[in-house]
Amino acid sequence: MSVDELLAERWEELAAVKEEMAARDWFPGTSGNLSIRVTDDPLTFLVSASGKDKRKRTDEDFVLVNEEGVPVGETHLRPSAETPVHVWIYRLTDARCCLHIHTVDNNVITELYAAQGKVVFHGQELIKAFGIWEEEGELSVPIVENHADLDRLGRAVGEAIRRDTRAVLIRNHGVTVWGRTAFEAKKHLEALEFLCSWRVKLHLLGIAGNRASVRGNRVGTA
Repeated sequence: MSVDELLAERWEELAAVKEEMAARDWFPGTSGNLSIRVTDDPLTFLVSASGKDKRKRTDEDFVLVNEEGVPVGETHLRPSAETPVHVWIYRLTDARCCLHIHTVDNNVITELYAAQGKVVFHGQELIKAFGIWEEEGELSVPIVENHADLDRLGRAVGEAIRRDTRAVLIRNHGVTVWGRTAFEAKKHLEALEFLCSWRVKLHLLGIAGNRASVRGNRVGTA
């Protein structure tokens, strides 16, 4: 497959994911961004063009950038301001697709658990979406501060990544997830949004803790 054919294929793959995310109303106020790896050596990836209405599909939705997040070739489009976050994820992980959204629930979670620097989900079926199948398994998602300097934010996300990290929350900013395929990244995002919504509802019911769990017919905290 030629580079042009590969680029076209990845473009369509990312556009399809964007349409699904838009249908969930995950792009309020032009927020959010997404990317997909195109080549490995040198590293290039498609990333959202800045300031676009992601509810619409156009031929200017994405920009091809290099390993520094700089556009490849001449273009009047600007890559998403948060491209540095994607750069660090592609450098440090096996990610082939990264998705970033802002929702009320994931923002509330970052406020509730900012002091701990992470949120831990335990005893909830949806952590299996991250390949966690153990009886007492848990999913730990780091929370980093929302630095206005986006290069600094990218570095902060990079510093939070460990071998098993598949998502990072940014305080009062949103969540970035990734996967080895676009499908896996989308699966991680759907599962984590469910988990954030679940945890927020537990807090509203006054039964939440850092390791809140639901087991059988009993709701409690661990």
